[in-house]
Amino acid sequence: MAIEFPQLPFPIDSLEPSISKRTLEFHHGKHHKNYVTKLNELIANTPLDSKDLVSIILESEKTLQNVFNNAAQAWNHDFYWHCLTPGGKETMSEEFSIKINQSFGSLEELKNQFNESAKKLFGSGWTWLVCNEEGKLSIMNTKDADNPIPHGLTPLLTCDVWEHAYYLDYQNERPGYLKNYWNIVDWTFAEKNWQQFKTDNDFEEESVTGSSGGAASLQSKETDENSERQLH
Repeated sequence: MAIEFPQLPFPIDSLEPSISKRTLEFHHGKHHKNYVTKLNELIANTPLDSKDLVSIILESEKTLQNVFNNAAQAWNHDFYWHCLTPGGKETMSEEFSIKINQSFGSLEELKNQFNESAKKLFGSGWTWLVCNEEGKLSIMNTKDADNPIPHGLTPLLTCDVWEHAYYLDYQNERPGYLKNYWNIVDWTFAEKNWQQFKTDNDFEEESVTGSSGGAASLQSKETDENSERQLH
């Protein structure tokens, strides 16, 4: 079962001026496509050829570096495209907005911290907004093809900071690319990933009182059912 090369989830010229049609023709049409093509060549007639991308990533990470690199890059790019939408979407639920405020102070501070992290990433890689198993949000960088999945983290949002993601539009000015990235981010996708994490892990917010109410604690429903809860 070959891994399919996905189409962009938006018209190829619809992210301009933040990301040009020409950049996407190369980035999606050549770089992303090449990762998928190379991966299918590597896994053909092996036990991995019936697996999905996440399974291939997890099974190849420590022993099959070339397979891992191409599988992770194929997954990373598809995830990245879905983080973007023409004109951007900053709509989010009150719950997710409060979660961001409790984690970073504000959405603007999240963006500032994210940009600073991305600027400091030496060479090629990715910057991510992630969620750990306890539901805590944080920002992390990964080098080259690496992503949060092998580290037991749930990715909510990412920005590709390989030079091929921005060089045609910004040359070596990564900060300019990062500034305009936020004009096309789809926060509804980030929240969808957060909600999916909660569903998959049977987690729920114990209390959400507002951005100044302190960090919300997360407990699984299973824990709630088996422990006494004291309400204040």
